[in-house]
Amino acid sequence: MIFSRICVGGSLAIVLFALAGASRADWAQSADPAVVRPAPGSLQVQPQNPPSFAWARHPSKPAAYVLEIQGASGTLPLVTVSRNWYLPAKAFAAGAYSWRVRPATSTDWSALRSFVIAPSPEQVFEVPDDAAMGKLITERGRPRLLPRPFALLSEWGAPQKAERYTTYTALRGEVLWRKTALAPVLDAEFQIFPLNVNSAAKNEQSTKMGQRISTTGRQLEASALLYLLTKERQFLDEALLRGDNLASLSLTGATGYINQDQASRQIALSLIKGADLLWNELNTAADPERRARWLNTVRTRTNDMYADLAGNDGRMDQYPFDSHGGSNLGYLAVIAVLALDDIADAQTWFHFAFRSYANIIYAWSGPEGGFANGTAYAGYTADIALQLWQPMTQASGINFFAKPWSTGFLKYLAYFLPPGATQNVFGDEHEKVPDFRIMKAFAARFNSPLAAWYAANISGAEDWIVLLQAPFPLPVATALRQEKPANAALFPSIGWAAMHSDIADKARTSLYFKSSPYGAYNHSHGDQNGFVLSSGGRPLLIETGYQDYYGSPLTASWYRQTKAHNGITFDGGVGQLVTGNTENLTRNGRITGFSTTAALDYVEGDALAAYGPVLSSAKRQLWYLRAENAFVVRDKLTAPAPHQFEWNFHAPVAIVAGEGEYLVKNGDQQVCLRSLGSVPVAYEKRSGPPPPSGKVEDHAAFVLPSATSAEFLVLLDVGCKRPAAKLTATATGWTLQVGSQSIVLAQ
Repeated sequence: MIFSRICVGGSLAIVLFALAGASRADWAQSADPAVVRPAPGSLQVQPQNPPSFAWARHPSKPAAYVLEIQGASGTLPLVTVSRNWYLPAKAFAAGAYSWRVRPATSTDWSALRSFVIAPSPEQVFEVPDDAAMGKLITERGRPRLLPRPFALLSEWGAPQKAERYTTYTALRGEVLWRKTALAPVLDAEFQIFPLNVNSAAKNEQSTKMGQRISTTGRQLEASALLYLLTKERQFLDEALLRGDNLASLSLTGATGYINQDQASRQIALSLIKGADLLWNELNTAADPERRARWLNTVRTRTNDMYADLAGNDGRMDQYPFDSHGGSNLGYLAVIAVLALDDIADAQTWFHFAFRSYANIIYAWSGPEGGFANGTAYAGYTADIALQLWQPMTQASGINFFAKPWSTGFLKYLAYFLPPGATQNVFGDEHEKVPDFRIMKAFAARFNSPLAAWYAANISGAEDWIVLLQAPFPLPVATALRQEKPANAALFPSIGWAAMHSDIADKARTSLYFKSSPYGAYNHSHGDQNGFVLSSGGRPLLIETGYQDYYGSPLTASWYRQTKAHNGITFDGGVGQLVTGNTENLTRNGRITGFSTTAALDYVEGDALAAYGPVLSSAKRQLWYLRAENAFVVRDKLTAPAPHQFEWNFHAPVAIVAGEGEYLVKNGDQQVCLRSLGSVPVAYEKRSGPPPPSGKVEDHAAFVLPSATSAEFLVLLDVGCKRPAAKLTATATGWTLQVGSQSIVLAQ
């Protein structure tokens, strides 16, 4: 089973009552795939206690909702909320629960939904109400974003020096070099493009602007931090210079929020961090209005961000699948925390954003963690988390790294970017090399055995500013032991599975499978039921193409298409539906089976919805025979009309055709592909656009004759050991023997 369905100290009557209520018409479940999905439900054991509640808005658009929660001891006090989500302030007792919601102005109750709270202290994540949180934050002295106590460099003991003095000297060298090398940012450097233009030129400018703004913001923050550590006047002067530069940029120009939200949010964040670090030093006799000028820039830029996120009646509450919006909500929350009581509008921002962000973090997985948009964007998300969560944790006392979603996100990183991995998988920018410095830093903020194992087995020095602002010792240093995860895992809410020969071995064989309910939406691709294979740190069967810029003709014609992945197409490369926008959330896949043992891993995906009505079934089963280090891939396809079905595979080297097998040899690693099906397949070379400079991409497909049904059975023999393979018919299907291992193939 994918989800646990248990009852812990609860009432069976509650569960049955909930299931009976679920059959009625339910306004809390919208037909629009972009609308927030009701949760919790399906009798799932909740990763977080208290759980996060959410529902689609009622058609009457009420000003408030009444939430009813029922447990084993009866109905809890009714809760009235003004938004379509609720995060209780206190953990629930273990047991089974059901809940329903109605507009405050009517008795139109939603269907009942049930969930389970397990007796697990590790799952507790409590966030006090806004009033208590605001009081705690504003009573904390400045700087709010630094840990207490924060030791001056001269006060460091030997252990802190051993861990961080090299980092200090590196940051000092960077700041001193940039004092003369970094030119001021000028509005004249950038032009304003029409908002609806998506072009290479606009993308090039966005990249340049991001580098200029982030580098200047970094120089501000680094200089301010070095001043606090050393009290050297040169660092204070440099910080003031760079802050004045950012505060001077036009609020409505190219760096304005409406034209470049990422640049504008970075300016606001850099200035409020700088102001927090240098609160007592900002105003001087020469410039007594500097603090007011910086804060006014923060206020204006952040109000633009707030107006966007809160606009359309709080659009993010109803439509959470917004990549920039989700990140911007975190920026809004941390800016509000650092500005409380000093910018009047910060109270509004805080009330809107802080608890909302703590409630969901990101909409790209369920509460167990993960990231449906792919590991490249997961890495960027971990980087943003370090910049936002660390100061927000210090200022608020709420440890965002302790949220169960965050723990699950770390586990996701460990499985899909394990130590020694050389490639990202799935989604935009999968062609980028992973930056393990970010993963190591992220893992260092947890004190779990998994975090200790992951951090110890990946290399790279983390960002100098982030480390020097971190508490000492780092949380990972307090973990009692290291513990590697199991060799296979499923992340059900994103539809991803990982299978490793031995996750602790950097020479491992790894296969990643995806059949995702997020479909090809946002940064995801038309690769449902697709997989990626590597061994010994070398890619073998890969995703192809690259993103020159988001939404470019190249990404639309190849990169996001099924034919660029190890997936099923038909009639010369026709694949899954990837055009359009929110409808891609319905063009999805789903995991329909998963199991793992020491000898055999198994995953099954159904990608029918991704192909639309042209197919009537599209299922893939995949087995990992660990003793043979081999994979068996079975695809069963049917359609109302005949089609020529194609089993695509791609390699980072030339594919060599042999006698009945096809070799992919990358350095000292190789895999041989063999078709084991009863119907002979044709082997065809395919073509794609030129790969990035210096790379090789080869494309091929197994092809079956045109028919209304097709079945592929392919052996991926890692290492090309060429084990004997025998298919034997049974009363209910077949038995496939591969070397020393066998599997059952149902009819």
